[in-house]
Amino acid sequence: MSFDHPWRLLPALLLAAAVLWLLQRAQRRERADALTYSNIEFLTAALQPRAWIPRAMRAATVAGILLLAIAAAGPRMVLPVPVHDGYAFICIDTSGSMQSTDVLPNRGQAAKAAARAFIQQAATGTHVGIIAFSTAASIVQPLTTDHAQAIRALAGVPEPNGATAIGDALRLAAQSMPPTGHRAIVLITDGVNNTGTDPAAMAQWLGAHHIPVYTVGIGTNSGSLIPGTMQPATIDEGALRAYANESGGAYARADGAAQLERVLARLGRVVSLENKPLDVGLPVALFGGATIVLVLLALIGLGRFQ
Repeated sequence: MSFDHPWRLLPALLLAAAVLWLLQRAQRRERADALTYSNIEFLTAALQPRAWIPRAMRAATVAGILLLAIAAAGPRMVLPVPVHDGYAFICIDTSGSMQSTDVLPNRGQAAKAAARAFIQQAATGTHVGIIAFSTAASIVQPLTTDHAQAIRALAGVPEPNGATAIGDALRLAAQSMPPTGHRAIVLITDGVNNTGTDPAAMAQWLGAHHIPVYTVGIGTNSGSLIPGTMQPATIDEGALRAYANESGGAYARADGAAQLERVLARLGRVVSLENKPLDVGLPVALFGGATIVLVLLALIGLGRFQ
């Protein structure tokens, strides 16, 4: 939390301390007056169950004053809020390795299902686009706020075949985004790049231009083979972590279809939010004022102001 006018806190703290001292002094005087009763044992028994009440009243009063002081100091808190200029491209690997069935029904089908979960969780108004890449990269769905249309476009993602050009997909996403706004790229792949633009250099460029890449590694290193080949189906986690780190994003791995959908659904919410400093003075003031009012009502109810 930060404050626009921190100097206002000092007089309020002094006021709270003065109020606490006055309340304690008033209570001691009340106790002294009460000792004039002749039956001390009866008085002690009658007052003991309520000993917590004045302490609670003092604490609530001081808390209310402090909250009002904080409100007067112009408090600001950094909170996640929905973005209204969000742009996100989902880059789906459609290379031959995505035929692997270590993630059922295969990596490619699981990736499309997870992309659907991402789009469903994206905030209304977020522009979502889809890029498919193998030996080359192509736009399946341009950026759109029509999320139903984006989900339908997933049917046009090609079946797995060819090499893996991760850098080309990142470059195409960057070229297809507006120059400003809350921008992000979600990369779903096994991470084994073998053609096209250097993805590490592209990740550095994206980081310099404030476009984070959220990499999602799909698959296992179980030793299974890519269907129709003698090549092992692997996942290059080190490369995916590096792309995310260089661009200011994050890496997550999914070795199952259900886990992959959960990861993408969570990312859908993440890229739809941004942290902004918000003025919270009004709610703090209302809470502080309500606290003091409740204390006054409680004192009236206890007969202190009768």
